Amino acid sequence: MKFNKLHCAVLAALAASGSINAEEIKQKPKASIETIEVTATKRSESIQEVPVTVTALTGDSLEKLGVSNFDQYVEFLPNVVFQGTGPGQNEIYIRGAATTQTNISVSSVQALQPSVAFYLDEQPVSMQGRNLDIYATDVERIEVLPGPQGTLFGASSQSGTVRLITNKPTHDGFAAGFDTSTSFTKGGDMSNSVEAYFNMSLTDNLAVRVAAYNDHQGGWIDNIQNDPSNGGYTGSAVVIDRISAGFSKLADPENTPVNIPQNDALVEDDFNTADYSGARFGLSYIINNEWDLLVQHTQQSLDTEGVFSYDPNLEGETSTNRFTPENNNDDFGLTTWTLEGRLEHLTVVYTGGYLDRDINSTIDYTGYTNGGQFSSYYVCNYASAPEVQECFDPTKFYKEETSSSRTTHELRMNTSAENRWRVTAGVFYDTQDLSTVGQFKIANTELFPNLARELVGNEGINSNGGPFSSEVSFVNDVSHAIDQIAVFGQFEYDITDTVTASFGARWYQIDDIYKGSTTTADVSGRLRAFGDGSPEALTEFFGADEAAAIQAAIASGQLETDLLDSNGKLTVDDTIIKTSIDWQVNDDVMVFASYSEGFRPPVTNRVGGGSAANQEGAFEGFRIPVYSTTDSLDNVELGFKSTLFDQSLRFNATAYYSKISDLQTSRYDPTNISFLVFTDNVGDAEIKGIDGDFSWVATDNLIISGAFSLIDTELTSINAQLDGIAPPEGSRLPYSAKFSGNLQAQYFYPISGDMTGYVNGSISYTGERLAGMVMDAYMIEDATNLIYGTGSGLSIEKESDVFSGVNYQGSNGQTFAGGRYVQDSYVLANISFGVTNDEWKAELFIDNLTDESAILYVDTQQYTPKVVSNRPRTIGFRFSYDFY
Repeated sequence: MKFNKLHCAVLAALAASGSINAEEIKQKPKASIETIEVTATKRSESIQEVPVTVTALTGDSLEKLGVSNFDQYVEFLPNVVFQGTGPGQNEIYIRGAATTQTNISVSSVQALQPSVAFYLDEQPVSMQGRNLDIYATDVERIEVLPGPQGTLFGASSQSGTVRLITNKPTHDGFAAGFDTSTSFTKGGDMSNSVEAYFNMSLTDNLAVRVAAYNDHQGGWIDNIQNDPSNGGYTGSAVVIDRISAGFSKLADPENTPVNIPQNDALVEDDFNTADYSGARFGLSYIINNEWDLLVQHTQQSLDTEGVFSYDPNLEGETSTNRFTPENNNDDFGLTTWTLEGRLEHLTVVYTGGYLDRDINSTIDYTGYTNGGQFSSYYVCNYASAPEVQECFDPTKFYKEETSSSRTTHELRMNTSAENRWRVTAGVFYDTQDLSTVGQFKIANTELFPNLARELVGNEGINSNGGPFSSEVSFVNDVSHAIDQIAVFGQFEYDITDTVTASFGARWYQIDDIYKGSTTTADVSGRLRAFGDGSPEALTEFFGADEAAAIQAAIASGQLETDLLDSNGKLTVDDTIIKTSIDWQVNDDVMVFASYSEGFRPPVTNRVGGGSAANQEGAFEGFRIPVYSTTDSLDNVELGFKSTLFDQSLRFNATAYYSKISDLQTSRYDPTNISFLVFTDNVGDAEIKGIDGDFSWVATDNLIISGAFSLIDTELTSINAQLDGIAPPEGSRLPYSAKFSGNLQAQYFYPISGDMTGYVNGSISYTGERLAGMVMDAYMIEDATNLIYGTGSGLSIEKESDVFSGVNYQGSNGQTFAGGRYVQDSYVLANISFGVTNDEWKAELFIDNLTDESAILYVDTQQYTPKVVSNRPRTIGFRFSYDFY
C-alpha cells in the first residue's frame, strides 16, 4: 500500500511482467491464473483480449508483492526507466524514448512536456518537469500502456500511459482496514508508515469511502563536514577562469587563492528524509438504474529534506557535501467527478477534474560556480591588481515558489460492446496554469552586498517586480498557460468471429501562452516581437542591428516563428492516428499488430533568438531557438498473448519499432550560450525492442514469474548545431539498458487452521546505461579533479575524439574527448516471509538482500557528478488487518 506515482509506474509494469500473487489464483482443484479486467482502451475488457500491449496489477497484488520503496520497484520495470533526483523529482520514460530533462531548479520555468502520461482514475495529472508524485493508497489496480497512446490519452502519451485506478465507494455494506510497517536501513534512519480506509453505505443509493496515510521514509545519506584533504570541496580558480567571460578573466588562475566553503553547521547523518501524508474522500451516488455519480477529493503533502544522491569524490557511497539547507514541500489537492449513464444504446461518460498544486523549494546551487559564464564576475575580484586577486566563498542557493492548476473536461460515448462494430468517441478540454517565482543567490555578498535586482518587464509577472532581497542575483518570474482542445474517436469492426480491425484518430489544438520576465530578459515583450515579426516590432524591442540579424536568421530558416501570433501565443494543431488488427487464434492465443503515433508539443524559450555568448567553434552563428518544435514518435508493433496449459501459464511478448523525429532535449550551457536553460531538438532516433513476460503456476503452492526487455536505441541524425556536442549518429539514447530482466518466486504453505505461510523472493538485473544527451563526461571529470583534488571514479564511455562543447583545453593541455558517464549494471535481490489468513497478514522482509549500491542516475547538472543510488539493505516488519 505504500506507493507513490513513480513507484506505481514501476510496479505497474510488473503486471504484464508477471507479478501474479495468491489472490490472482482461482480456487479450483488445479490452480490457474485469473485474468484482470482493465479499461486501458476506455472500455472494460479482459487484459488478455485487449489487442494492445497493456500491463496491470491489482491492489491486492500490490499489497502482497512485498516491496516497499522506489529503489526496489524500479528493478521490476524492464521496459520503463526514470531520471531524477528523489521523491517528487523524477520523470518516467517507456521503451527507451528518453532524453535530458531540465534541472529540477528551473523545471517549473523551462521544461519539456512529459513523454509519458500519468492518470489518476480519469484525470490526467502529468505536468512538465515535476511530475505529480501521488502516494498510491487503497488502489484497485494500476495499468501501464507502453507505446504511443495519443489517440485516446493525448499529448503527454507520446511513449506510453500510466493509470492509477483507485478503489471506489461500494454499496454493499461496511468495510475497513489498516496497514502499518516499520523498517531499519543499514547505516540509516528508521522508516515507518500507517494507512487506513473505511467504506460505508449510508443509504441504498449513497456510499462513502475514506483512505488516509502517513509515511515517514528515513534517510541514509550523510551531509559530512567539508574536508578538502579527503575529497571535499577545495574549489579551483582554473575552472572558474576557463568558463568565465573574457571581461572577467583572472591574471594568474593557477596561483589565485580560493576560499573554501564551510558547512559545519549543516553536518547531519541520514539527512535525506521524505514524508508523505494525505487522504482521499469518495462519494458514490446512484441516481437511478441507468445513471450514477462519483465525486472524489485527494489531498496530499510531500515534504523532503536533504538530497538523495552521494558525491562519488568522497569515500563511501552515502556521503555528500552540501552548503545550504535543502528542502522540497509539494502540496496538492485534486477533485474529480464522473457522471456515467446510458442514452438508448450508448454509454455516456462525462468526467472532469481540478488540480491545485503548490511547491516551495530551497536547493544548494553552489555548483554553478563551476559552470557559469559569470562565475569570476560573481565570486572573484578579477578587476583588482594581479597580486591581490582571489575568489571568495562560492556558496549559493535557489528558492522557488510555484503554484499550478489544471482543469480538464471529457465527454465520451461508447456503443455496445456486443455489436460487431464498436465506436468510442469524445471531446476533451484541458487548461493548465502555472505561476512561478525563482530567486537565485549567485554572487558573493562581500563583493555584492546590496544587489537589489529588479525585473526588466512587468507583463505576466507574479511578484511586485522588485527590488528583491540584497543577496539575490537573478530572478525568474513567469506565468505559463497551456490550453488544449481535442476530438477523438476509435472504430472497431469484427471482420470475422476471430479477426478484428480498429482505427482511431485524434485532432488536437494546443495554445501555449508564456509570459513574464527575468532580471535580464522581458519574456513577454520578446515573444510578442517575434510573433509580430515586422521590422518595426523587432527593431523597437531588440534595436536596429540585432533586429536585422534576427530577420536574416528567420529568412534563412535558422529561427522559426511561424507558430506565434502577434501576441506571442504559440498555437499548434495536428491529427494523429492509430490502427490495429488482431486475430484470436483460439481461446488461449491472440496475435495482434498495430501502428500508432505520439507527439509532444513545442516548448517556448525565455531567451529565444539570442546569440550564443561564445561565437567561436561549434557556437559560431548559433542562436537559441524561439521554441523547440514538436517531436513525434511513430510506432509499429507485433505481439501475442497466450494463456496455456489449463490457464497455468501466461506468456506475452511484443516486438516493436519506433522512430522519433526531432527529439526534444533540454540544454544548459551557461559557459558558451546562455545562463538560462532552453529547449532544443537534438535530431532523430530509432528504437527496436522486445518486451516479454510470463507467469507460471508451477504447483498449487508455487508461482514463478519473470519479465525481460531487449532494447536497441540509436541516434540516426544529429542537428548540425549539436555536432560534436551531442553523441554522434549511431550512439545510444540515454538511461536505457540493452537488457533488463527479473525473476520472482512465491511459495505458499498451510500452517494450521485458516493460516497460510508464504515466502517471496525476487532477483533483478539492469544492464549498463549512459547518462544524458551531452558527451561532456571527460570535461566534467577534469573539473572534478581540479575542484576536489580527486576524480569521481565513475566509468566513461568514449564516443568521440573531440568534444566541441568547450573551447578550452583540459588541465593536461589536451583537447577533451567526447563521452558520457556509464551507469553500471547491477543485480538486486529481495526476500520476505509471512503468515496470513482472510483478515490479517504479518510479514518480515529484507529489501536489497546483498546490500548492493546501484547507480540509478548520474546527475551532472551541478558540473560535477552526483550519484542517485538505491536504499541500502533494509529489514522491516509489516502488519495489516481488514474488517468486513
